[in-house]
Amino acid sequence: MRITLKLYATLTDYLPAEARRDNVVALEVDEAATIASVIAPFQIPPKLVHLVLVNGLFVPPAERAARPFRDGDVLAIWPPIAGG
Repeated sequence: MRITLKLYATLTDYLPAEARRDNVVALEVDEAATIASVIAPFQIPPKLVHLVLVNGLFVPPAERAARPFRDGDVLAIWPPIAGG
């Protein structure tokens, strides 16, 4: 199945070089793929995976290891952001 992964802010550094400009990469994933299994190959430190959305809907940390995908889903991830 095909999904889209979008990484924002400093997380774009974990994408392949050719995907960093647009901060997006299309992925072929297994039907059993979860958020955790999709981001594992990108070696993003867990403490940097802060805000996670699938199709614009927040996915709580407790659900990220088990939430399945459907074909065409968009996974978007932001790191913690400080400011004021």
